[in-house]
Amino acid sequence: MKLHGVVNASQDSLADFSIALDVDSAIKRARELIEDGCVGIDLGGAGSTQYAERISTEEEWARLDGKVQAIANLGIELSVDTWNPEIMLRALEAGANFMNAADGLQNPAMVEIAVQTGVPVVLPFLSGDDPKSLAFVSGDPVAHILDWFEVSLNRLDQLGLSKDQLILDPGTGFGPANWDWKDRYTYQEQIYSNLEKLRAFDLPIYIALPWKMDEGRQHLLEILLQVGFDYGRTHIPKQVLEIKEKLQQ
Repeated sequence: MKLHGVVNASQDSLADFSIALDVDSAIKRARELIEDGCVGIDLGGAGSTQYAERISTEEEWARLDGKVQAIANLGIELSVDTWNPEIMLRALEAGANFMNAADGLQNPAMVEIAVQTGVPVVLPFLSGDDPKSLAFVSGDPVAHILDWFEVSLNRLDQLGLSKDQLILDPGTGFGPANWDWKDRYTYQEQIYSNLEKLRAFDLPIYIALPWKMDEGRQHLLEILLQVGFDYGRTHIPKQVLEIKEKLQQ
């Protein structure tokens, strides 16, 4: 299990303790995350929630510029989480060495960047043609996710992207704004309890881990730690490692 700690260069994040709006605070948070057990950093400059401000390419890059270079100098795994191919390319040129392709590699320009750079790519499941207006599936979500990845992997192979670059994310960090927590919990529990089915693709698995521990979220984290995953995107690595240790006792 490799943990990637979250640094948000956007003030829209609901996890306000993860926000770093200048280079010094970004480096400070990145160092703290590494000291607490992370081997990588996931940096984002544009919020993805319904509350987040929709910003231009230049504004998103202004939030990231300087922070990417400074964190890259720590010599760790560094992903930038973005929908925008231009932002992704600039970030990789500035020192990032992972892609967190928030568009699910729907944009041909994003696929081309992955092909040309050869870096590892986090590929999240997205339901619907427009990832910004996500429409969640009805019925068995695991079956739908497996079908989506099978189609996506075949498409990406035809576009020249090496399967070995890909890391699969079941996309549970996304969700409709109007979904009740009860429904979201049931959805996530179904996926996490059957996460081993994603191993059919013989690729690493990446999970956006919960940072709140109320209303059953700790139980969801415990399921994940028991089932196992390869990469965890976390806001509070100490919390994850402490719960993992308790489960092993």
